Amino acid sequence: MYRKTQQPRPEPLTRRDKRGLALVGAAIVAGLVGLGIWAAVHPGGYGQSRNGCVTVSAASSTGGALLHACGARAVAMCQAAFTHQDKLSLLTRPQCRLAGLRPVPAPSPSTTQAGG
Repeated sequence: MYRKTQQPRPEPLTRRDKRGLALVGAAIVAGLVGLGIWAAVHPGGYGQSRNGCVTVSAASSTGGALLHACGARAVAMCQAAFTHQDKLSLLTRPQCRLAGLRPVPAPSPSTTQAGG
């Protein structure tokens, strides 16, 4: 009796089919290995603080936050970090130094009195 759910028996794979599947599998594995190596060597634009850009990893309510700023925003972020003593500021300071952004020296008393 014929049933609609009966499937025809699959044909066994030939040597050529097996070789083709092996090549496709090897290509996929090689691609994933290459992607892994690239990700390890090239962390991306947010990977490190440098050249006037600051990247800080900080704890947040969702587990973690990545703070990133370049240019004037990075300068403002670093000035705030060097003037405050909170935990985020303490985490930001080393990243500012890596980016080449140092604290602004306080004006000396002689320069403030010279104007008046």
